Amino acid sequence: MSTAPNRRAVAVILLIPLMVTLALWAFAWPAARIAPRDLPVGVAGPASAAQQLEQRFEQRDGAFDVHRFDDEAAARTAIEDRTVYGAVVVTPQGPHLLTASAASPVVSQLLREAVTASVPEDTPVRVTDVVAAPPGDPRGSALGASVLPLALAGMAAGAVVTLMGLRGARAAVTLIGSAALVGLAATAVAHSWLGALTGDWWTVAGVLALTVLAIGSAVAGLAALFGPRGIGLGALLMVLLGNPFSGVTSAPELLPEPVGAIGQWLPPGAGGSLLRSVAFFDGSAAGAAVLTLSLWTLFGLTAVLFARRAPTPAEPVEPAREPALTG
Repeated sequence: MSTAPNRRAVAVILLIPLMVTLALWAFAWPAARIAPRDLPVGVAGPASAAQQLEQRFEQRDGAFDVHRFDDEAAARTAIEDRTVYGAVVVTPQGPHLLTASAASPVVSQLLREAVTASVPEDTPVRVTDVVAAPPGDPRGSALGASVLPLALAGMAAGAVVTLMGLRGARAAVTLIGSAALVGLAATAVAHSWLGALTGDWWTVAGVLALTVLAIGSAVAGLAALFGPRGIGLGALLMVLLGNPFSGVTSAPELLPEPVGAIGQWLPPGAGGSLLRSVAFFDGSAAGAAVLTLSLWTLFGLTAVLFARRAPTPAEPVEPAREPALTG
């Protein structure tokens, strides 16, 4: 009796608990360790008072990266440029907190609590939301929930292209076409229907399409290089790690190190950051995310176009030709 089926059964029995453990670690550990880590914030106002406030922020070692600004106008500009998440302006009437819930509702709430706790109990804290989240998604829930469907769409596109045996230019065109349609459909839902995204409609659609294309081409490229096991590697990078490490539901600076940085190097995190920039901040601080998505897309499409791999079960295998007999 062959032992191969028994070995496969044992492999499945061991593999499933391992995958569940890995998924729990990837999703639950960052969420359970959310806290500010070099979170960029600003302080503005008279030098002496601003210095005291800056020292209070710095007392929480490693939590905040404090930027000094001359006045409230400079602090507002820094928030709109995504240089800082918020700023505290020292005024004779008390601290004036500037936030940007569109950048992260979680960070906005965290700053409110930190500033309120740092002033005397009877001191009022005035709060202004400089870049507010849209009325259709005030808590950022829809934006945070969009990363996983985009990752799954890209994952599906790369896997289907591979399993259907598409190669070369045909595979590349299929990936680009499917990503474009996903971008249009997702924008129609999130922008036009739910009102969770603002900004230019076509720019948002382009960002969503680029994110799906980066994921799909990366998965197909890994499969072109490593065969069907490349699909599993793509799922590990794009879904199992890319989604929880993206920081879209909170902020990359709130995740344990180096999870936040790793997430921004992967397409889901870069796509989420780019989507915030174009939807709420007129494209500010979008360069790094565009570069990351472009590099993943370039890698994937190059591998799809030029890598040689073994045929999948869906592809016919050409029989070997016997040498012709000569008389």
